[in-house]
Amino acid sequence: MALYLMGDVQGCDGALGRLLDLIDFSPSRDRLVILGDLVNRGPASLAVLRRLVALDNAVECLLGNHDLHLLAVSLGVRKAHRSDTVNDILQAADRLALLDWLRQRPLALSEGGVLMVHAGVLPQWSAEQALALAGEVHSVLRGPEWGAFMHEMYGNQPDQWNDALEGADRLRVVINAFTRLRYCSPEGRMEFETKTGGLEHAPPGYMPWFDVPGRNTRSDVVAFGHWSTLGWLSRPDIISLDTGCVWGGALSAVRLGSETQSRELIQVRCEQAQMPGGPA
Repeated sequence: MALYLMGDVQGCDGALGRLLDLIDFSPSRDRLVILGDLVNRGPASLAVLRRLVALDNAVECLLGNHDLHLLAVSLGVRKAHRSDTVNDILQAADRLALLDWLRQRPLALSEGGVLMVHAGVLPQWSAEQALALAGEVHSVLRGPEWGAFMHEMYGNQPDQWNDALEGADRLRVVINAFTRLRYCSPEGRMEFETKTGGLEHAPPGYMPWFDVPGRNTRSDVVAFGHWSTLGWLSRPDIISLDTGCVWGGALSAVRLGSETQSRELIQVRCEQAQMPGGPA
């Protein structure tokens, strides 16, 4: 059995299909984890969801910020943006089943010796604590009160973790870290304004979350997407897999060997023109 991790698809079903063909993915033999942002900005979000649902237990998908945005729009919690491309889902006959499947997806996963998230992990968290906190959010999103929580989910505050946080504030910090984090301070204060640039573009007083000295996941391997301007990055402690397919880049997967440092990168170029705007 091969284990593949894949970066942000964002509605690019053509690229997804070509990448699955390129790796000769077999649902009966292989395992795929997509690191969030399944939908939006690309041309075929509905086709992406239907393809992934059909793959059943052979694939697991994490929730990204665009996936949560779709859920919020479906409830009327958020208005659709001009650049959104999720109307095909919202108008589909099977929309309720697809949205229900989406909200069942996890925020974090550990498999094959790798901790997987969409965006980042706060430096105060160990891998075990990160998974436990993700589980707290899972229980709410999968429960009967998930719609009420969606009304409280958005906001930049609190912007720093504290073990004493409770209720919506606690869950909001967890979601923001897992789905929005790029830069934070050495103390773990999150910065959300800077959405472009790579390692050298950190705003004053901040750094990439994975470069915080002494972060508690430094001895783990953490795989993530979300950061298209960072692109492919493979270090002993991190795997970055968002290579900007929807922005005219590539859709990337990595095949993990029996040892987590054995990594084979497989890519297909995006077949569409570059999207207007930039990553969010």
